[in-house]
Amino acid sequence: MQKISVGLEWFMNPDHIPLMIGMEKGWFANEGIEVTMIEPEDHFDAIDEIKAGKMDIAITEPLHLVEDRAAGEPVVGFARFLHTNGGVMYNKAKGINRPVELIGKRIQYPGAPGLGGLAIVKTMVEHDGGSCELEQFKPVNNGFYHTDALAEDKADAATLVFRNFEVAEAKHRGLDVDYFALKDFGVPDFCQLIFITSPEVFERQKHVLASFMKVIRKSIDYLYENSDEAKTIYYAFTQADESDPLNQSIMNATLPCFTYDFSMTEAYYDDLQTWLKKSGKIGQVIEPTNYWTNELIHTVHSVTNR
Repeated sequence: MQKISVGLEWFMNPDHIPLMIGMEKGWFANEGIEVTMIEPEDHFDAIDEIKAGKMDIAITEPLHLVEDRAAGEPVVGFARFLHTNGGVMYNKAKGINRPVELIGKRIQYPGAPGLGGLAIVKTMVEHDGGSCELEQFKPVNNGFYHTDALAEDKADAATLVFRNFEVAEAKHRGLDVDYFALKDFGVPDFCQLIFITSPEVFERQKHVLASFMKVIRKSIDYLYENSDEAKTIYYAFTQADESDPLNQSIMNATLPCFTYDFSMTEAYYDDLQTWLKKSGKIGQVIEPTNYWTNELIHTVHSVTNR
């Protein structure tokens, strides 16, 4: 049995249902794979854990893949599996109806007062026809507790949020919120989850990773065709309260987000890294084929269709 440790991008949640289905149905075991999911202590520390040999692969967002590679980290992405909508969630009571009205507002984001969240809102304002400097926003760091920051009046808007999680959570809590989607206001759409590893692990474990992705594809098929059973597997696996309305809301918003298309294009990553360089987040652009490969996607198609 080949052991594969998977670092989660956050705490265990419905984003990870395909892994749970594959484990509970015995499909990973049938492929000779034993999967362990690891909740990292830090949202951004996956690449360090992979380099240290504590994880084989990890889940992250395309944004972090590009940032890590531009910083010289040995990392490669090989499949995406979830694509949601998201961007900047705002409190309507703060007089915000369009991105240009974010100027002067308190912006919540992890890593504040760093450049990350400010680059997003500045791009949105400019795309909306406004002109601004980074200093015109007020950074707020409430960790990843975006909804709390708005509910407790620590911030007027928060980024980066996913529609299937933070927006669902905020509305469940009675907040009058909406969000500006990245893709609608000039920011490359990185509200996606992907699998990454090191080039060394990728080459050494290529056949195992292909089998792993075969099971992920099968699990996504299953959850679309058997949504009630998929929910039952999740609640049994996590011991989460299936009667909780918030859990139900997040679950129902997440299930439609899993994608059959595991591939990503060079053009997508060119657009993302160009924006990151223009925003000052990275110092150089790199040939996308140096950090993203669709090689396993073709293998998964071949193996699945036999």
